[in-house]
Amino acid sequence: MYKQRAAALAPLTVGMVRDVVDGSVRLARAADAPVVAEVQLRTWGIVYGPRLPQGAALPLDLETATERWRAAVASPPTARHHLLVAVDGAGPDTPGEVVGFAAIGPSEDDDAMPTVGEIMVLLVSAGHERQGHGSRLQQAAVDTLREDGFTTATTWMFADDAMVEAFLASTGWEPDGAARQLDMGEPVKQRRMHVGL
Repeated sequence: MYKQRAAALAPLTVGMVRDVVDGSVRLARAADAPVVAEVQLRTWGIVYGPRLPQGAALPLDLETATERWRAAVASPPTARHHLLVAVDGAGPDTPGEVVGFAAIGPSEDDDAMPTVGEIMVLLVSAGHERQGHGSRLQQAAVDTLREDGFTTATTWMFADDAMVEAFLASTGWEPDGAARQLDMGEPVKQRRMHVGL
């Protein structure tokens, strides 16, 4: 899941994201795991599939992804690992539908200082994009990282993803010069973005 290694993350309580942020972002619950996995695999296939080398397979199946996300919620690696979900249509009497998620925690990059947190993945389900869910997830992620004591946040993006870069740049994120290649059967280039908290 996280960091293309599908590591498990998420807590039970978070300061600024106690249960709901702006009525549409909350901490994930174990029951959210199947939907989070479905959003992940469907979004990867639609959004990232065309960017991957011909014949590259998605790294997980639905059952494996569900179990990893369930473990992320039940037993995060640290108290500063969190899984947040965006909910559409939530109200006082309605739980709403999980339509996106963000996994955050301490950066695992080799050059990261202990004060660097990371948005390891942020995805919004197809059909729910451009409705503010990504912006609310990003803001909740940044707020949570700040509250956890991080002073900088980073995230990795495909090097040629102009839409993601524009989304991040609109809220102050910039490239920090770091790059990497993922082995997806062929090298896939990524660039790292960062923002001060």
